[in-house]
Amino acid sequence: MKTEELLELAQALNERDEPYAMVTVVRVAAPTSAYVGAQAIVRGDGTLCGWIGGGCARDVVIAVAKEAIAAGEPKLVRIANDEGAAEPGVERHAMACASNGTIELFVQPHGTRMSLCVLGDTPAAEDARLFAERLAIRLVDAPDAARVVLIATQGNDDADALERALGSPARHVLMIASRRKAEKLRDLMRMRGIDDARLAQLQAPAGPDAGAKTPSEIALVAMTGVLACLRGRGNVRRPGIMAALAMGEPPAPGSAAAVETAGTFVNPVCGIAVSTSDPMHVETYEGERYYFCCNGCWVTFRQNPAKYAAIRRASLKVSP
Repeated sequence: MKTEELLELAQALNERDEPYAMVTVVRVAAPTSAYVGAQAIVRGDGTLCGWIGGGCARDVVIAVAKEAIAAGEPKLVRIANDEGAAEPGVERHAMACASNGTIELFVQPHGTRMSLCVLGDTPAAEDARLFAERLAIRLVDAPDAARVVLIATQGNDDADALERALGSPARHVLMIASRRKAEKLRDLMRMRGIDDARLAQLQAPAGPDAGAKTPSEIALVAMTGVLACLRGRGNVRRPGIMAALAMGEPPAPGSAAAVETAGTFVNPVCGIAVSTSDPMHVETYEGERYYFCCNGCWVTFRQNPAKYAAIRRASLKVSP
């Protein structure tokens, strides 16, 4: 496919707001059929149009491009079998061909204004839609067409809206609700046939605890959670120390004081400080009591308690 044809395809995809990734070869080392400047478009369904080398790189490029489209973040990729030192910001993949050539590519996603469906007619729901428009987040009417669903019903048909959202293919479901209310709704969803794996993907409250009071403040906090999901950052309530420990990274010195205080226990699954006098669940493992803020975290812990016990032990070793 010629450059002009690629540009015409990109323009057509932009007009339809159809996500895709433009892939450009930025460096090669022989032997390889790719060349610097070669380009291709990978569409959301994995269709590759253009040329970035032979079949040795094709599967990797398609997989990486789909990941970039989903996350809305560009990637710099190196496909090679050399044993060079890892470079920051470069994603490495093995070269499938026996030729052992090297290809480096820049993958730039386009048209990835992630779609959001806001359920509810409350003032907070209206404000959330206004914030979404200001952030250039594409609003859709149905959960089935959304990557993220924000439930802002706040007492008006909460259960029906939640069931509708959880029954959709939306990747993230957030709800403006207290933890206690969310747990009651989770129990109701189980009665309606929603499994725990899907319920574990529900984020409620929708954003961090910022002391929001007015509808606009509540919507702003909820949209923080939405934006985190759209940017691939997951649960924005997780303290940095817990995220680092979960990935096996050493916590920063002096950060332990902010993690756990008297009368609280940091849930090692999500990093939220839980009151030891009023937890949702308590689990004993290796003689120690673990306190949980929701069913999702409790179930996750029970599936691999050794992992989360190690995370907790590592956090306690941090010097205040």
